[in-house]
Amino acid sequence: MGPLPPNRSPVSTGVSHGSALLPLDLPGVQLSAGEVYFLWHFIQGSIMIPDTRRRLRSAWGLCARHSAGFVAAEAIFRHGYLHGPAVLYEDLMERAHRALGLRRPAVSLWAAWRIRATGPCLMCQTGYTAASGGYAPPDVLDRIRHVEPFLAFVRETLPLWSRDVCGRCRGDDAPARCRAHLFQDLLRGRGRLREERERVASIAEHVRRYATSFRWGFHGTDTPADRASLIRAVGWCSGWGPWAALLADRSPAPGPR
Repeated sequence: MGPLPPNRSPVSTGVSHGSALLPLDLPGVQLSAGEVYFLWHFIQGSIMIPDTRRRLRSAWGLCARHSAGFVAAEAIFRHGYLHGPAVLYEDLMERAHRALGLRRPAVSLWAAWRIRATGPCLMCQTGYTAASGGYAPPDVLDRIRHVEPFLAFVRETLPLWSRDVCGRCRGDDAPARCRAHLFQDLLRGRGRLREERERVASIAEHVRRYATSFRWGFHGTDTPADRASLIRAVGWCSGWGPWAALLADRSPAPGPR
């Protein structure tokens, strides 16, 4: 387990957002070569470095695009074995559950204060963008194009997470809220705190079960609802934009380009 890789090439290398040259280019989920390089190291053990975990906690994970990319990379490189994201989001959703469980005067303002982000996305802060170059080996860049394990996970769980997509992220009148939009609503005195508290409690419980299913003696105990809770957790913590794009597309290509 080593330190996070520095971004030695933060400038454009001919790879642009939405370009067919992107190693991973799905609706809402795009990664440049530099971002693949970062995430390859990240899932090998860098995620467990104490300072990295602290920064992930302060930002409630990564930004929306990088969080979706993290789940995609883990699913692809680990053949659908999503232990790392499950453990991270078990921690974050337990924190969210405690934050929204307050029973005190001015509870909406206190809840908003407790779910606010206190730091930036680790990957964005390090300078990784959709135009970043990197040093990922050719075989790693080839493997990230084999997207079927990720898309299979999305398709299998979609009916169980699509109802939780934030209406403000998707641009419709759906009542669900992600953390950032709930924060804004609570500050304005408009948040549906009871409903969101129940939503967060459900996500926290199911993602706890999903994380537990990776432990010895609990293999095979997870349910489709437990697996879907990972995407519910990522969307709630970081925003639903990438997942809403996948939901709208419905039919991304299942294999390498």
